[in-house]
Amino acid sequence: MGKIRGKLLDWKRRLSDRHMYSVVVLLIAIVAGWGIFQYKRAADLRQELDNQYNRAFYEMIGYVQNVEVLLMKSLVSSTPEMTAETLQQAWHQANLAQTNLGQLPITQEVLANTSKFLSQVGDFSLALDRQNINGEVVNEEQYKNLENLHQYAVSLQDGLNNLQASISGGRIRWNELADKGTQLFQKQSENLNVQMFSDIDQSFQEFPTLIYDGPFSDHMTSMEPKGLTGEDISVEDAQKRLTDFFGADRIVSVEHAGDIQADTLPAYNFKIKFKDRPEDEFATADITKKGGHVIWMLYNRDIGQEALDVEKAKKTGLEFLQSKGYTSMKDTYYIKEDSTATINYAYEQDGVVVYPDLIKVKIALDTGEVVGFESKGFIMSHTKREIPAPGITEESARGKIMKNADIGSVGLAIIPTKFGTEIFCYELKGKLGDKDFIVYINAVTGKEEQVLIIINTPEGILTM
Repeated sequence: MGKIRGKLLDWKRRLSDRHMYSVVVLLIAIVAGWGIFQYKRAADLRQELDNQYNRAFYEMIGYVQNVEVLLMKSLVSSTPEMTAETLQQAWHQANLAQTNLGQLPITQEVLANTSKFLSQVGDFSLALDRQNINGEVVNEEQYKNLENLHQYAVSLQDGLNNLQASISGGRIRWNELADKGTQLFQKQSENLNVQMFSDIDQSFQEFPTLIYDGPFSDHMTSMEPKGLTGEDISVEDAQKRLTDFFGADRIVSVEHAGDIQADTLPAYNFKIKFKDRPEDEFATADITKKGGHVIWMLYNRDIGQEALDVEKAKKTGLEFLQSKGYTSMKDTYYIKEDSTATINYAYEQDGVVVYPDLIKVKIALDTGEVVGFESKGFIMSHTKREIPAPGITEESARGKIMKNADIGSVGLAIIPTKFGTEIFCYELKGKLGDKDFIVYINAVTGKEEQVLIIINTPEGILTM
């Protein structure tokens, strides 16, 4: 009996030990889990804070960039109306830049200098804006101040870009920015000659708009298509037209993939397969139900090593358009990427470039094959226009440009407005300092209608 009792007590003790062991393990697991949860929560909060800093910083860079561009436009502009418009935008952008600057973990000393610069840019721009609204042109002293202000903006932008590179490369973290960022900003401030102006701003980054869509794009989404001619066609008719478009000797099949029920351009969608090509290398295309006009085509294939330059590609694209019945087209702007060149062709009537009538052709630079095509602008806008005789002379149009600007070429063009109307203009291309620009002067009234700042890159031409 005693032995049995002893064994029971020993078993009870062991059970109790196991119970305590389990409790301890459970407690350790709970503590560890809580610690991991807290660590993850803290990491998430840090990441969220970093994301907020990144957003504010990159937006501020964008605003500063916009300010620089707008100031440049104000230097090119020669009319009180256009100058007032650009300066008003510069004031707005500077305020936005300042707002984002205040959200960054940068010391007050740095904030004070940079914020002061932005404030002065905004105030000066607003003052000139009000002056121009009253019809008073910018005088020589004010113009010189604008030039200086623009140079300061460029300098500040360079400093911000360097800081951005350091942050993106991981050399500076936001929790270190209060110290290291201070040095960078202070160094930049030394180059700003704060005696006149100390800071600028910009509105939400207007990423350089590629003139890939021409100087003017997306201006007629709700318009009635003027170039949509012909009778309604069937799916079979559309297949035949696409076979002719690509070349019957290249085609394996043209498969109807569905209908596009759009208000302006109802269309058929097709998948096109080619001879001696892998299954994944095919083209897709939309063709209008009315008239059978190819709206767009994209042929996805691997592009080999470049063998053609852009000039050769322009000629190839022009020959392609002529073979498809698009005559009197003129190449305007282009973008080069991934061994392809996408070239804009605008319709030309009586020596006048009609920018709304736009067709884009994408050329593979290995063989010169057309791998992309888009004619929506042409379909929506193309019509025979009654172009009036210019109401002002070319000499008069040149006189509208600031005297220190160097005019390279002058031509006539029709440009669209955001309201769906068109304006007959002189197109003046020139340089101010190291900046290229295009100014559009109304050929009838002499009013300055548009100013574009041009950025030439190895990949193409950008405009802001």
